[in-house]
Amino acid sequence: MFKKILSASSLVLAMHTGAWAADPIKLGFLSVDSGPFMVIMSHFNESAQLSVELLNAQGGALGRKFELVMQAHPGTPASAIGAANKLIEQQGVSMFSGFFTSSMTAALAPKLAGMNALMFDADTTSDDAIGKNCTANFFHTAGTNKMALNVLRSVVRKSGLKTWDVIGSDYAMGHDFANQFEPMLKAEGGSVQAQVFAPLGTSDFGSHISRLSSKPAEGLAIVVTGGDAINFMKQQKQFGLLGKYKSIISTNTVNESVLDAMGDSPVGVYSAIQWDKALPSEGNTAFIKAYEARYKKTPNYMAADVYQAFQLMRDGIVKANSTDATAVRNALSGMKTNTLYGPVEVRTGDHQVMRPMALQQAVQAGEGKSAMALRTLVPASEIVPPVSPECKLQL
Repeated sequence: MFKKILSASSLVLAMHTGAWAADPIKLGFLSVDSGPFMVIMSHFNESAQLSVELLNAQGGALGRKFELVMQAHPGTPASAIGAANKLIEQQGVSMFSGFFTSSMTAALAPKLAGMNALMFDADTTSDDAIGKNCTANFFHTAGTNKMALNVLRSVVRKSGLKTWDVIGSDYAMGHDFANQFEPMLKAEGGSVQAQVFAPLGTSDFGSHISRLSSKPAEGLAIVVTGGDAINFMKQQKQFGLLGKYKSIISTNTVNESVLDAMGDSPVGVYSAIQWDKALPSEGNTAFIKAYEARYKKTPNYMAADVYQAFQLMRDGIVKANSTDATAVRNALSGMKTNTLYGPVEVRTGDHQVMRPMALQQAVQAGEGKSAMALRTLVPASEIVPPVSPECKLQL
């Protein structure tokens, strides 16, 4: 069990007193500084900064403290590769996390071995990351679309609805979800009626909403993220779109990071979320307390997943007794440890972290406001699919 997180006051004291044996261990973090994801970027950046503070307060690793090295880029796959190269070649980083889209992950993963670096993806949901695109130096600490659908399956089954529409972002995550949703729905006796995909950065969803509202199915699945999700939710209310469906599910669309901007437009929507403040672990309670003390607000799932990524970097370094990328990679593969999610395992076959997820629902929270209510916590054993036959790790 990792050491208890110090209080906010003692954390600062611990960081500024005592001797460290050697130069700090540099941990990298890729951030995005433009585009539709800027609305959620602060959650990633704040958690990265706090995560390193907390790990240092817990003793660092190998008698050394950690140093956070952040590198921002415009948010394209090419710029993500360039930013990662800067971390590694100019800053001496050998392992990094950050904000990633599925296309960024697909571009970065094949290059990790040549970079001699480890990537800890706390964000991408495409199952390709641990399927056909899996690589030995890539660790997936977030949930996937299949995992999210396994959380949402109970909603689909309980609704009894047979026809569903899908609206998603027109990039890997949206298409991957739609491709996974259709067979899941078929297994439950249903089918997809219509699929609509909107380009990233869409400011006017009117034409996409009109396509759905002209002949809506019984249920709706939404996979739109960040600023696009806010635009969609605001505009659908003008059309009364959600009111035309008997049940609405989402992943990466309705969550606490965007609720204030969405008002009460998402009320009733079910969401598969990677974290909930009610997770019953000492580490989760301590993380929430530290985050609230530092930022005067409650963390969300993005902040929690970033912290877990840094916890796994630390635990891998400690187990390997080294900062060498290959040694840490081999130490992490198959490792069982404790994070803020409680006991987790880094699965040997694809480096997916076996972790729980939550089913939440947006509920009314006063005039023009909504809040996320926990419906159930779902353990890893019920949601993580078997290792994909497309994944062939070579350690």
